[in-house]
Amino acid sequence: MATKISPFKANYGQDPRMGFERRRKGKYEAAGKFVERMKKIQEEAKAALGKAQKEMKKFANRKQGEGEEYRIENLALLSMKDLKWQMKERRSEKLTEHFIGLYKGKGVVSSNAIELELPKSIKIHPIVNVSRVQLYKPQIEGQKKIPPKLVIIEEEKEFKVEKILNKRMVRGKKKFLVR
Repeated sequence: MATKISPFKANYGQDPRMGFERRRKGKYEAAGKFVERMKKIQEEAKAALGKAQKEMKKFANRKQGEGEEYRIENLALLSMKDLKWQMKERRSEKLTEHFIGLYKGKGVVSSNAIELELPKSIKIHPIVNVSRVQLYKPQIEGQKKIPPKLVIIEEEKEFKVEKILNKRMVRGKKKFLVR
């Protein structure tokens, strides 16, 4: 217990009767003593709860860092967590990207939400929570990967293929290994 006393004693100033101890005969303690004792117990309980609250806050916030500061000119990656239902082809979740695109920020709505310039093909609201966004950090020179350029044909994205390396049938569909 954080208070080190029972809730009954904190409320009533004494431990509960169990039913088998004798009642005292005679005068009860003076009301003034009772009030003082109650105040003392409540102050101790309040101090113990405050200490427990500080400790809980310290351990709950130990992994919390300062949030990233978003600006209008920042480029951001959008999480695919809630966009998987929009995938046209049902690819395996394990193989999909965790973050997509490089989207420019339109504005900062609040400390928890930013507005992105999203293409019309992504059918979500442009204001997203910062937990669904990650700031883009460019790669170090020499480690830059250049993805193949996309060719858009009738609203579908296709890649230019240099060479077909292998072909196989998976669940009745043809799969190609390309370069």
